[in-house]
Amino acid sequence: MESTRQQKYARLIQKELGEIFQRDTKHMFGKAFITITLVKMSPDLGFAKVYLSIFMAEDRNEMLTQINERKSQVRKLLGQRIGKQVRIIPEIAFFIDDTEDHAHKMDSLINSLEIPPADETDDTED
Repeated sequence: MESTRQQKYARLIQKELGEIFQRDTKHMFGKAFITITLVKMSPDLGFAKVYLSIFMAEDRNEMLTQINERKSQVRKLLGQRIGKQVRIIPEIAFFIDDTEDHAHKMDSLINSLEIPPADETDDTED
């Protein structure tokens, strides 16, 4: 369970990284649409796990590799934005958020089930 401080810090980083990916890094990642779906902070606030949702990219894993190659630039931009509000700019680890893929898989499994219709006998005659 995250503390209130971790949650506030995570929301701040999620907001700022979202703006960075939407505005400041367009030249780095081309036409890819990158959103921050979740940020989890370590208890000492020195490390952030950032989960990304990547759209309009031909290969999401290749895009994640590009993001990780430019992680220091993204962290520097983050530091410029939140440097006055926080004491430590956290180290960042990026991960692909596969929640949507998992949801599509579950939907297809549920839709493929062969469920027989329920008996239409009247159960009220006891």
